[in-house]
Amino acid sequence: MIVTEADLRDQLRRPSMGAEVTVPAGARLSPSAADFVKQWALVMVDSNGMAAGAQHAATEPGSANDQDHEWDRASVFPVNFAGELPTCMTCGTPLKHKPSEMTQLDAHHFALKTHPRIKLRGEVDSLHALVLLTQRMAKLEGDSKLVRDLGTVAAYCRELTSAEYNERPVAQLELADWDAERIHQATHDPKGTLGIEHLTIDEDEPELQHWLNMARTKSREIEITAMEAFGSPAPEWGATICHAFNRLSSTFYFLQLRMKAGLE
Repeated sequence: MIVTEADLRDQLRRPSMGAEVTVPAGARLSPSAADFVKQWALVMVDSNGMAAGAQHAATEPGSANDQDHEWDRASVFPVNFAGELPTCMTCGTPLKHKPSEMTQLDAHHFALKTHPRIKLRGEVDSLHALVLLTQRMAKLEGDSKLVRDLGTVAAYCRELTSAEYNERPVAQLELADWDAERIHQATHDPKGTLGIEHLTIDEDEPELQHWLNMARTKSREIEITAMEAFGSPAPEWGATICHAFNRLSSTFYFLQLRMKAGLE
């Protein structure tokens, strides 16, 4: 059973720090529900009032969330700024008014805009914009399958930002007809999977192919930014985000391969 953020909000007229919510035994939290629990430090109990051990629905491959894809939805703002007054990471005092040189790092802290995680967040925002632009071009070209899959990738960019802001493991990226393992296999063995050799492109390729290639290279750059932001060893949740950018670049390459295979 997957418990969503809406399920939890239905139990609370107004969220408050440390409030109790009832979660069925053995249930899993959707990514947004996990964010909601962490943001408000909610105490999860079962129907008997005992502490509930709900797990994040995206932590195990093959879990119900792999089919549910709660993150793959129409565009919504990826973070929630509601809650107690955040404090400054530099001086440790609450900030009633945000200085122009600072921004909200998470639900509890403001940080300088030069903070490595804020730099990472900005690069993900740029990638999101690039994906949306490419999706628009695919729509104009009449490539409905690419439009659908880029919509999923755009939603995943928002999921990455939400996971980073809320310091939680990121969900796994999957496309409508291809799970993460099949995408990984296709990018390592395109001949055996898609019937074509590894791809190199030139000026004769369609413009969409070049835009997908730009997105692929951008996601590779962001993987390095993420590794720098989270340090070594990275926290477990940060390591999942770094790994996600590695798989995201593979996903763009897969979309390039599939486009090439479709032209031949």
